[in-house]
Amino acid sequence: MIAFTKAHTYFKNLNTELLGLSIDSNSSHLAWVYDIYCKTGIKVSFPIIADRNGEIARKYGMIANDISNTETVRNVFVIDDKGIIRTILIYPLNIGRFIPEIIRIVEALQMAECANGSTPANWIPNQPVIVPAPKTFEGLLERNEEIEENRNGMSWYLSFN
Repeated sequence: MIAFTKAHTYFKNLNTELLGLSIDSNSSHLAWVYDIYCKTGIKVSFPIIADRNGEIARKYGMIANDISNTETVRNVFVIDDKGIIRTILIYPLNIGRFIPEIIRIVEALQMAECANGSTPANWIPNQPVIVPAPKTFEGLLERNEEIEENRNGMSWYLSFN
């Protein structure tokens, strides 16, 4: 909660909203939020849904029955503005989430969509993206000429913008 709250501004700048989900009660959430505030001065800045019966958690595969019937695993879902799940990260109960990677994923999804391309392995912001491969032989020839001229790829099927 604290780490996501500290990063909330980054997510907002990416036009991304945060939402928590827990199978604990609203009273428990209020106690957590209040305790965090009393001990750190940090106000949790996003809503937390109380999913007491675990219905939502089960639908999203967040309860690992082989570990516990009542404890959720630490999932992160990136859901786009059309309601489509674009990324699922599952962390074991004893491993914290890595916020910079979650932010990088959001940035990569947005960049790939805007550029109509794909981000390569180890992509970080401000690096080029892979452009879609041409679909015709003429497009292949044009792409090879572009690569020769601009030195922006390895082959017609792997070039960058």
